[in-house]
Amino acid sequence: MIVKLFSPFSVKNIMLKNRIVMSPMCMYSSFKRDGHVSKFHHLHYGSRAMGQVGLIMLESTAVHPQGRISMKDLGIWDDSHMEGLSELVQEIHRYGSKAGIQLSHAGRKADIEGEIYAPSPLPYKMDRPVPNELSISQIQEIINHFKEAARRAKGAEFDLIELHGAHGYLINQFLSPLTNYRTDQYGGTKENRYRFLEEIINGINEIWDGPLFVRLSVNEYHPEGNQMDDMIYIAGRLKEQGVDLIDCSSGAVVPAKIDVFPGYQVPLAEQIRNEVEIATGAVGLITNPLHAEEILKNNRADLIFMARELLRNPYWPLKAANELGIEITGPGQYSKAWEEAFPVLEKWYPN
Repeated sequence: MIVKLFSPFSVKNIMLKNRIVMSPMCMYSSFKRDGHVSKFHHLHYGSRAMGQVGLIMLESTAVHPQGRISMKDLGIWDDSHMEGLSELVQEIHRYGSKAGIQLSHAGRKADIEGEIYAPSPLPYKMDRPVPNELSISQIQEIINHFKEAARRAKGAEFDLIELHGAHGYLINQFLSPLTNYRTDQYGGTKENRYRFLEEIINGINEIWDGPLFVRLSVNEYHPEGNQMDDMIYIAGRLKEQGVDLIDCSSGAVVPAKIDVFPGYQVPLAEQIRNEVEIATGAVGLITNPLHAEEILKNNRADLIFMARELLRNPYWPLKAANELGIEITGPGQYSKAWEEAFPVLEKWYPN
């Protein structure tokens, strides 16, 4: 019997040992407010790599100080960040996992000291500050910030880059008619609203030849927002630009009530996958191994992105393998626990 959750997944020059992805989750743990990796990050990500997650995706990492979601966000806006990030990548690799980084700019959702910026001067909520509208020259500067961040990610030896184009952050703000009221080449039509992301990808493609993912809010939960036809268009453009996978999330573009239940976002990944013929990641209250296996075997998505469940249990892959009836290997230091789960297990990673 083939268990697809634990089958390898190849993308460009890398192979993931299984289809389990640690979804990017903000940790707000750069405690000195300088964007640098802290000891927490090594413990946090290292434990999930020891738990045999196939791809560890770092949290939203700011390409510019004013693009942070909070003052304690990780950063990749300066070459000084590369050393700590490189050490973190090595920690993740030590246990056979691949390391990805999510590049982000918060735009109007930045909760920081100083000015904030967005495509249009629209606050996220009435009690939030009104952002400054970006000029054309400022837009070009931010595009270059993403390109420079990709250069640093390459230097730190990340296996994969994801662009955060979801949850109402800056790329999403350009994509959505709910947040982009511009009348120049970066606003109006869906073609113009896509231009910011298009130019970011063009810049990154000049220096990065590894796997490139993009996270999208495929459902904006608003009748005047992007609809599925618009998202199919965006996904098609991403495919044309060489993007390898779309991480299909939803919401947070504008405040909205969302009916959540296990797998509530899976149909978004399924439709994008089938209509655009591009690989997708499914995310959203997927906690049961059989549920994850069903999604993959029915070709509804290619990878399973997990968030809160991996916060609760860094060793979820062990639980999943046990329930699905297969053996996986783990650190020799924890051999007794692995033996109890798999009595015939003989191979462990070396100390």
